[in-house]
Amino acid sequence: MRSHYCGDLRKEHIGEDITLAGWVHRRRDHGGVIFLDVRDREGITQVVFDPDREESFTLADSCRNEFVIEIKGTVRARPEGTTNADMPTGEIEVLGKELVLLNKSETPPFQLDEHQQVGEDVRLRHRYIDLRRPEMQEKLRFRSKVSNSIRNFLDDNGFLDIETPILNRATPEGARDFLVPSRIHEGSFFALPQSPQLFKQLLMVSGFDRYYQIAKCFRDEDLRADRQPEFTQIDIETSFMDEESIMGLTEKMVRKLFLELKGIDLGDFPRMPYSEAMQRFGSDKPDLRFPMELVDVADLMAEIEFKVFAGPAKDPKGRVAALKVPGGAKLTRKNIDDYTKFVSIYGAKGLAWIKVNEIENGANGLQSPIIKFLGDDVTMAIMERLGAENGDIVFFGADQEKVVSEALGALRIKVGEDLEMSQREWAPLWVVDFPMFEETSDGGLTALHHPFTAPSCSPEELKADPLAALSRAYDMVLNGCELGGGSIRIHDQEMQAKVLEILGISDEEAEDKFGFLLTALKFGAPPHGGLAFGLDRLIMLMTGSESIREVIAFPKTQSASCPMTNAPGEVSAVQLRELNIKLRKTP
Repeated sequence: MRSHYCGDLRKEHIGEDITLAGWVHRRRDHGGVIFLDVRDREGITQVVFDPDREESFTLADSCRNEFVIEIKGTVRARPEGTTNADMPTGEIEVLGKELVLLNKSETPPFQLDEHQQVGEDVRLRHRYIDLRRPEMQEKLRFRSKVSNSIRNFLDDNGFLDIETPILNRATPEGARDFLVPSRIHEGSFFALPQSPQLFKQLLMVSGFDRYYQIAKCFRDEDLRADRQPEFTQIDIETSFMDEESIMGLTEKMVRKLFLELKGIDLGDFPRMPYSEAMQRFGSDKPDLRFPMELVDVADLMAEIEFKVFAGPAKDPKGRVAALKVPGGAKLTRKNIDDYTKFVSIYGAKGLAWIKVNEIENGANGLQSPIIKFLGDDVTMAIMERLGAENGDIVFFGADQEKVVSEALGALRIKVGEDLEMSQREWAPLWVVDFPMFEETSDGGLTALHHPFTAPSCSPEELKADPLAALSRAYDMVLNGCELGGGSIRIHDQEMQAKVLEILGISDEEAEDKFGFLLTALKFGAPPHGGLAFGLDRLIMLMTGSESIREVIAFPKTQSASCPMTNAPGEVSAVQLRELNIKLRKTP
């Protein structure tokens, strides 16, 4: 039905007879001449209908936005002074000769160029209209290019694309599972995969040296801008490669991706231990675009009488840290109050601050209600350690280490964005040397990643001091977002048993939940490891989108629902009986 896409026409096509098919993007009547901007997935072309061709002119005059049409015509240069440099097809137009109306359209719920004036719920309810917008078409086209580039790279490096099951049993991977009741096996449930973790390890035991899959994954957890209940993961697993080899290979893949599709050379990715990232930036995914760092000042606060600082300074699990914001003294009291509310999200009970007005005048040149509690000597020692200068503001956090790191780490990003302090567009790095375990609120231990991550020590050393053990895990971070994470896996039965013992998982529970993997480790499992990237998050960053919902064709809302299909929905009583399920009404 078409000879060319609308967006492909250029001045080299002048004089050619062509056929186009697409949607009416806009109709204009200029003094008896009808202009139709015709749109398809490749772009927009201006088509002109003269009154000389009465039948096509009359039909063009009746066309409205989103009508579906077919056009036969001749490409010609636009008249002098009417070219449009903002359009790829702006040097040409098509003289329409024949017009076929393929389908009419009701008035759309919103105009494609007015989407920002309507709520996201309206856009998602009519997603098929929203996806016609050129910017949405471009994002999904870009997503396709990213997927193809990744597949080509992995294929060229000897990886095999192997699918793994969607219907599986529940395994402990950190979030709630989506459960699927079994009709055949009464009272039993499948779980949708949070990741292909266990199956890709089994593929390594099976001898499939290098595996990859662009896989759908499912997690029943609270949503946010970069999280969906179903998401797409670039899943990679290898045998007989250590962490340096895996990081080197996947870094090469991401660098190639950015260079090919965005013309950006990310350069070599620096490595940063987890402990350094938390100490300097208060985050295990630090955004290195912003120059500010957290500085520990507990040693200066331990002997003061002000217990708000002295208490955490003396607590082995506490932390007292300062964040210097260059040029931040211009922040108003309202700004500071807003930041105080912001850090409370992370458990901070307040936000102390000192403005640096005239550092050369000592404490008298500083402005803050807390100086009288710190004393001049301690205050100036803090300023010296921070290298504070006139015009700066210093924020403080004093609490449990986790609270201080998370609160000041998040504040660092918030202030950096508000004051436009970013020093570069892209800042990649690897975070390595993660702790193997972390303490839970009830004093127990949980795996920081998952229970199949290999530690960097022996089983005996692991048992002797679990909290001191480091894992062979690694995360790729870009602009403060975790692009992907992975680890070397446990392939040794003794080590796997020791990790499960430390986590308090009994032999019976382990056998029940993932006995098939433990059995497989008995039959010559090779050393193996891998990494998984969040494809949606990667596309979000590369396209500069504010949410992953903007780069997924049919996403869910933040309440995990689909306004277009009204999913999730009720099912019939017959279906429930077949599944042996009876719904209980909540009181």
